[in-house]
Amino acid sequence: MHDAKASTPVDELRAAVLRAGAALGATPTSAPTLERPKQAAHGDYATNAAMLLAGALKSPPREVATRLADAIAVELGEDLERAEVAGPGFLNLFLTDGWHAKALQHVVGAGDAFGQVGADAPGRKKVNVEFVSANPTGPVHVGGSRNAAFGDALARVLTFLGHDVHREYYVNDYGSQVLKLGESVQARAQGVPVPADGYQGEYLQEVADAIPGAAADDVADVAQQAVALMVRRAMASLQAFGVTFDTWFSERSLHTSRPPAPSKVEHAFDVLAEQGRTYRHDGALWLRTTEFGDDKDRVLERSSGEHTYFASDIAYHQDKRERGFDLLVDIWGADHHGYVQRMHAAFEALGGDAGQLDLLIMQFVHLVSAEGREKMSKRAGEFVTLDELVADIGVDAARWFLLARSHDTTMDLDLDLAKSQSADNPVYYVQYAHARIASILRRSKVTPDPTILPGAELHPSERALIQALLAFGPAIQEAADKRAPHRVATYTLDLAQTFTAFYRDCLIVGDPAEAFRAALAASTQRVLATGLDLLGISAPQEMHRDDATAPDPDAAPA
Repeated sequence: MHDAKASTPVDELRAAVLRAGAALGATPTSAPTLERPKQAAHGDYATNAAMLLAGALKSPPREVATRLADAIAVELGEDLERAEVAGPGFLNLFLTDGWHAKALQHVVGAGDAFGQVGADAPGRKKVNVEFVSANPTGPVHVGGSRNAAFGDALARVLTFLGHDVHREYYVNDYGSQVLKLGESVQARAQGVPVPADGYQGEYLQEVADAIPGAAADDVADVAQQAVALMVRRAMASLQAFGVTFDTWFSERSLHTSRPPAPSKVEHAFDVLAEQGRTYRHDGALWLRTTEFGDDKDRVLERSSGEHTYFASDIAYHQDKRERGFDLLVDIWGADHHGYVQRMHAAFEALGGDAGQLDLLIMQFVHLVSAEGREKMSKRAGEFVTLDELVADIGVDAARWFLLARSHDTTMDLDLDLAKSQSADNPVYYVQYAHARIASILRRSKVTPDPTILPGAELHPSERALIQALLAFGPAIQEAADKRAPHRVATYTLDLAQTFTAFYRDCLIVGDPAEAFRAALAASTQRVLATGLDLLGISAPQEMHRDDATAPDPDAAPA
């Protein structure tokens, strides 16, 4: 298989800059940047290497930049058109058409593996990504939908980069909220008012109708049957949203045991006791979380013998540790922010390394439209479900808009924009770019070939599109490292916009450069499809317009 990540053209360019610095007799104090300037007039790539070398060489940065430019010219040879010193010592590199052509050949040669890392890549980890994990007391709502889209996209990105990813849903099927669900369902079945602290949603009548004997059976049994039904519905809703899990982990299982073996909660208590992390006070069992930065110690078992919710969390994470995961990524709702420090403390108390646990907090999402903002309250029964959101705007639009912003920012999802078929709708725009390329390639009668260079110079839009393709791998790596799938959406939209400029400026079908430009278009289509897939969004070959304002994929460039 082609090793798409071993040495990309940009990697080789960065290595040439480092070798040029070494030729001057110095090593940079930190890794030099190599970035695409915002303005084409400032070159194809810019580096701050001279400023990092200036101290060791005891010379002004601009003087070092001039010397570095000469050394880089030796390293790159005919691939470098020129280098210009800018500002306090930046070096702007202008690369030749030949370098860009070879870069496109690299992209084409990598094929579907472009930007990808194989399963045998160094640094590969076994990763558990736990997400959604909403209480099974109601349907998956819009808040859970954002969590689902984010967790699934992050898992896809990590898998793409070679990690062994396990998707997990933690089912909160133990505790007071489950009993309240049972009481609420039973009240519906009996035709009496739901308890004041119960669940009021109309969905409860459907649950009650689906459970034979709900009116008369033991309420605890009704509660478990209701949980099982709600879990099955959550599975169906999430699967329709393109999200599946390897494990649906029951919290209840942490508290059950087969004597003489202890329960998983009791086992976790034993692990903590062996390390001297727990103590008894006033009949309760406490964990010394203050030893790991928490503001106070936490109760694990009350004097009554009842286990706290925190005890379940600790046992669950110990179970994950014993399953051999190198990295645990927990994606929690906004209301869990106060639990982050204590969970990190408990994880270290168990013997885990702080770097092995990554706790991410999702912020709220609000649905807005011309009619205003939707209300959200699960207990009061006033909420929009995932099923309703998908029925309104579709899976692709829902996933794009839920992923388009960083998870740690509150967002408004504009339903009207999400349903529009115009260039203002980003997911529609990106999908149309993909469909437009498919149409171009269907009409082209030549074999795409990046080695057949046009007689004239490459158009600036061709160069810009090649550079945009080369940015794919770094964008995906950054999305993984920073747990930021929204960067995939940002990159994919930028690539679609760059292609649109190229399509506007450069005739493809019928032009002498058709073979080269068709190869460039085909590579763009493939990367767009990969980016969309990482977001869990389809890449259609054809799209039909519902109105005259939608872009036409078969129209000639303006």
